[in-house]
Amino acid sequence: VQLQASGGGSVQAGGSLRLSCVASGRTFGSYPMGWFRQAPEKEREFVAFIGTTSGDTAYADSVKGRFTISRDNAKKTVTLQMDNLKPEDTAVYYCAAMYSSGALRSQTSYGTWGQGTQVTVSS
Repeated sequence: VQLQASGGGSVQAGGSLRLSCVASGRTFGSYPMGWFRQAPEKEREFVAFIGTTSGDTAYADSVKGRFTISRDNAKKTVTLQMDNLKPEDTAVYYCAAMYSSGALRSQTSYGTWGQGTQVTVSS
């Protein structure tokens, strides 16, 4: 599977953005998916996870209650709705397909990554 992320941009604090990740290939529905982010001079960190069906989700504590991950297997798309954005959410956001049964919050469990999309939140 190959992934293409989009939807980033610049917003003021309190605003919203919707990130999309579109997959190519016929097996998208077989992969749990995740979103990660990397701020300047920081390590890449876990943001959100969704299983092969929409009922299984997980979030980083820092975004819980503000971000919502969803997927549409028919459209081969995973979406990250980001509300009440804060300046500390500024980062490049990456979608990824989970290839192993390892920890869902660990980058090493993910085998294919999108190219990243920049999110900038100003105060």
